[in-house]
Amino acid sequence: MAGKNFSGKQMSEAFINSAFLALSGGFQDAYSYNCRGQVFANAQTGNIVLLGQNIASGNFQNALHYLFPLLAFLAGVYLSEWVRELCKSFQKLHWRQIVLAFEIVMLAIAGLLPQSLNVVSNVLMSFACAMQVDSFRKFRGIPCATTMCIGNMRSGTELLCRYHITKDPELKRKSLHYYFIILVFAIGAAIGAVASQKFGNPAIWIAAGLMLLGFILMFVKEEFQGETE
Repeated sequence: MAGKNFSGKQMSEAFINSAFLALSGGFQDAYSYNCRGQVFANAQTGNIVLLGQNIASGNFQNALHYLFPLLAFLAGVYLSEWVRELCKSFQKLHWRQIVLAFEIVMLAIAGLLPQSLNVVSNVLMSFACAMQVDSFRKFRGIPCATTMCIGNMRSGTELLCRYHITKDPELKRKSLHYYFIILVFAIGAAIGAVASQKFGNPAIWIAAGLMLLGFILMFVKEEFQGETE
């Protein structure tokens, strides 16, 4: 509960929280691509490819649309590490809640910006994404990303193969966790695509709302084994 020491087991790594964050992560990528100039909020590999393509084509001004989100991503990781270092001893708030609060504010601002400021909006979203991917790395002790899928695809398939070899049911459980997160991410992307067309720029507030649910859930402690710092 709020007001208690958060050094124990805590909801930031709970299964339900991973679902809310993955839903938001998929939503953000679809929103930024469909509503903010075909730039990815989360998929920085895609931004690197498009950056290189535009440089090779001589479209240097357009290349900046992909460069700035990449730099924002790096800055977001850097800041999240400082938040962890400076706030990990807080008693009333878990440091990951502070990260989520940053993200919610940045997404709220992004939804207010007009199309003429798409670059700024994408910078804010990439910054928020970086903080999320750096801060939320494990759920129930399982390393897992909520803003991208390639690592989850590899890990889930590796564990599925190991399950078929060893017949260890725990490996199957972990594998299904990865595939579930991938499915939720895809559902979030689908919702984001529809919402972007229907609501336009403010649609990103839906993703911020999902993060707010995660923020509230983190006031609850859950009994499980895993990293809690």
